[in-house]
Amino acid sequence: MKTDDLIQMLSSGPDVAPPARPVRATALPLLGGLLASAALMLAILGMRPDLGLALALPAFWLKLGFSLALAGAGGLAVKRLAAPGASVRLLPLFVAGPVVVLWVMAAVALWLAAPEVRPDLFWGRTWRYCPLLISILSLPLLAAALHILRGRAPTRLRLAGAAAGFAAGAAAAAVYCLHCPEMSPVFVGSWYLLGMLIPTALGAALGPRALAW
Repeated sequence: MKTDDLIQMLSSGPDVAPPARPVRATALPLLGGLLASAALMLAILGMRPDLGLALALPAFWLKLGFSLALAGAGGLAVKRLAAPGASVRLLPLFVAGPVVVLWVMAAVALWLAAPEVRPDLFWGRTWRYCPLLISILSLPLLAAALHILRGRAPTRLRLAGAAAGFAAGAAAAAVYCLHCPEMSPVFVGSWYLLGMLIPTALGAALGPRALAW
């Protein structure tokens, strides 16, 4: 970002959007990161073999919708934190909303399930590596988000890095849905969320250095 642009933003008020940038400056890195994440998923994991059948199940769309909703919330956080002084008061609500909804559904699923089935709803078959795989798939998206932020004027660098990591983790979780066999909202609300929080912590750690002017 040019110094003149930053001065204009700061003089316009405390809660302003950054100057307009070409769409390609944002869209191309994001598209590249998403394609790289999808290619990585196909290379190391592959699509689930019964994906066609899974698409007919509400549980599949629930976990995909959960991931996309949090990716959208993370993207909004990145957009707001890219501008000095932009308000972030409502961002926790956008993040917490999908989580609370899914946790309520998970609690209902546990309550309705027979006691002997409940551990399987939580642990599933892939809990040992699900968060790690989501974290790995998030790396191209995290790099893209940090690249976009570097072209803007974030001032809360650690928080901006965390937002970039969260958005990347949630988008990677959506990609991972195409491979993951798990369908339980209890599993998704636990291990998917952990998979998103790992790149969030990584982004927070990288933010002060990667986003420094």
